[in-house]
Amino acid sequence: MADSAKTQLAHNVFFTLSDASSAAQQKLIDACHKYLKGHPGQVYFSAGTLVPDLARLINDRAFHVGLHIAFDSRNAHDDYQAHPRHAQFIEENKSNWASVRVFDSSVS
Repeated sequence: MADSAKTQLAHNVFFTLSDASSAAQQKLIDACHKYLKGHPGQVYFSAGTLVPDLARLINDRAFHVGLHIAFDSRNAHDDYQAHPRHAQFIEENKSNWASVRVFDSSVS
């Protein structure tokens, strides 16, 4: 097992929206950039929509917006989770979430 203090952590979140309109998807992406980008320890950040024409049988298409963040450490991830901007993001956007799936993994 890798040393958690030196291993990067990938935090991937997939949102299925109650209102899945293009405007609602863009609103969530904009909120991701406003509240979730630029936290200490982030080495990668992106947010975007499902790619409509990637519809192979193996593709999981049960989401509208994907959020992808890599942190330089587990500690940076944990600090992000407890940050007031993260809490504000959830509070302002959760009313339109039909489901949220989170996938965290250590990466190198």
